Amino acid sequence: MTKNLSERILTSLLLLFILFISIFINKYLFLALLIVSSFISFNEFNKLIKKSFKKEIKYINTVQIFSALFLILFVYTSYQIYGRSPITIIWIISICIFSDTGGFVIGKLVGGKKLTKISPNKTIAGSVGSFLFALIPLIFLSLIDEIYNDVHLAQLVIVSLLLSLICQAGDLLISYFKRKAKVKDTGSILPGHGGLLDRIDGLIFVLPAVFIIDKIIF
Repeated sequence: MTKNLSERILTSLLLLFILFISIFINKYLFLALLIVSSFISFNEFNKLIKKSFKKEIKYINTVQIFSALFLILFVYTSYQIYGRSPITIIWIISICIFSDTGGFVIGKLVGGKKLTKISPNKTIAGSVGSFLFALIPLIFLSLIDEIYNDVHLAQLVIVSLLLSLICQAGDLLISYFKRKAKVKDTGSILPGHGGLLDRIDGLIFVLPAVFIIDKIIF
């Protein structure tokens, strides 16, 4: 086991511990976690766009305003979903975690044709793995009635796949800015991972999407 992999695993376990503590202990602790995560992510993204568009000040300012508003939306929608059902938050986060894991594992094992030039390490096989792994949380949560009340399993499968797609798209969007800025990671705050934004780049898009989907479909 390499040092980088050891750091990656330990950091992941610490992040999960902090996340679950904040979810189950106090709603204000969860809100504080959302705000702090958004603040760190904004700073990391801000550095990215400054490196990406050094001479385009107007463009940088526009992206800064949009990203700040979007992260406010992320905090608001996440807190609203949490207020409705902490279990749903866990399910959504699990989809993102398993989607990322599936993309990494299957991509490494199978390899094959590249998915896009934006992120050369991502493959079509990895993307398929992301979709398949995104369904795993449904198995673990199948005994929890709260998730399944008045919702058909087929709908949950479709939503899981859709959220995996959004998660992958969010990852690719941040990868685009990283590639344009010629950096590997958004930061260095997380040993073995890079920046916080590297870890939640899909989640910050998925949670607002869930809030919107819930209003439209359910």
